[in-house]
Amino acid sequence: MGDAATYSASERLREGSTIHIRALRPADRDDMLEAIGRTSAQSLRRRFFIPKRGFSDTEIAFFMNIDFDNHVALVAESDENGQPVIVGGGRYIVSEPGRAELAFVVVDAYHGKGIASALLRHLVSIARKAGLQALTAEVLPENAPMLRVFERLGFKPRSAGDPSVRHLELKLS
Repeated sequence: MGDAATYSASERLREGSTIHIRALRPADRDDMLEAIGRTSAQSLRRRFFIPKRGFSDTEIAFFMNIDFDNHVALVAESDENGQPVIVGGGRYIVSEPGRAELAFVVVDAYHGKGIASALLRHLVSIARKAGLQALTAEVLPENAPMLRVFERLGFKPRSAGDPSVRHLELKLS
């Protein structure tokens, strides 16, 4: 489990506000579901590749039961009316030894502030410390903002699987 399970950092965003990035905790279940409820159907489709407005108990358990070895999840919190509120999340899941797949979602009202970039930087750091050799991502071609985030952080296109999805990879070694 290591340091990832207790991970915590602050990050200043482009417009000057600060977010808190930390490890997802089991107690975050309701806050995560609330964040999903504040996320548009388009953003959820870009994340899950299918229309998604709700989650089964099995899906919720999968997203919330993190071992911080093979499945690492971080959340981004912002202050709203004096209360910390989850406004985004990112995770990687080890898909084979040394390699993990990334995924992100940010509440629409917080798009364009650099939250996905911040989460990605922190996940890359955790992955390197965990000894992973590569991170991969699949992104819909229409999701230009997320493609730019990955490109800025050094991800390169790779050929794999479904041609209707952009396959990206970052070598960590």
